[in-house]
Amino acid sequence: MEHEKLQQLLEMLLYMSSGIKHTKAEIMNRFNIKERTFYRDMETLRTVGFIIPRPKNSHYYIDQESPYFREIDQLLHFSKEEAYILQKAIHSIDDQNILKQNLVKKLYALYDFNRVADTIVKPENSENVHYLMNAIKDKKRVILHNYQSANSDKVSNRLVEPFDFTTNYIATWAYDVESGTCKTFRNTRLSSVEVLNDDWENESQHSTLPIDVFRMSSKKQIPVEVRMSLRASDLLKEEYPMAGQYIKPDKNNLFLLKTEVCGFEGVGRFVLGLIEEVEILSPPQLLDFIKNKIKKSSTDII
Repeated sequence: MEHEKLQQLLEMLLYMSSGIKHTKAEIMNRFNIKERTFYRDMETLRTVGFIIPRPKNSHYYIDQESPYFREIDQLLHFSKEEAYILQKAIHSIDDQNILKQNLVKKLYALYDFNRVADTIVKPENSENVHYLMNAIKDKKRVILHNYQSANSDKVSNRLVEPFDFTTNYIATWAYDVESGTCKTFRNTRLSSVEVLNDDWENESQHSTLPIDVFRMSSKKQIPVEVRMSLRASDLLKEEYPMAGQYIKPDKNNLFLLKTEVCGFEGVGRFVLGLIEEVEILSPPQLLDFIKNKIKKSSTDII
């Protein structure tokens, strides 16, 4: 408990040292604390030497004259050159990389979204993600305008209740009002987000589903095991970095992938793309899936 309290105080210190002044309500909401705890924390920070002026216009912040502020200020702020390099470095990391996800979380712990959106999220998507974050925070419905569905290959407006994001904000978990189900909507497949005044109506049904290494989501968890060449293993890790933790060396310079998938579509596409370099060990249903795909493809060509 003491460790958690210390961590929260440090995060609050960083939050209030960012150069942005925050209201009491914003701070309480950010750290999920009650008013009594808020005042106690402010007093604790003042006691150890940080200057928190009596609020003007109900806003709180760490004064620049506080001891150690220069060190904190240097830690929190990037020059234009540093921000540019950081942006390039983050965007060079694959979106599925867990280290990128952790870096994103740490940066969000220090800054408000508006100050880091262009660094963490690609500029063309940052405004939409910003609206979605606010909608999640306020529990509002939104309209995803001109959403391009990969399943139906159709473009339409979707009325949804967004409630979470997938790794590195690639997609948004939302309750689809029309279908009455929870789905992921890729943030790159929509043109704009319209936040409505309508509150969520189906919060009790909001739930995320497992996502496998091939980025497929479903309630299903199907164990699969395939043997592949070195080249296939390298290509798999390049396209789906999260699969790397489930790949183990096998005899004769071959490699084994042993994991669980949410369906055969994702792993099936990988196998079909390297059909001569991948051997399906289990389950038999995956082999049947591949055979049917090949048969259907041959029929369509004819």
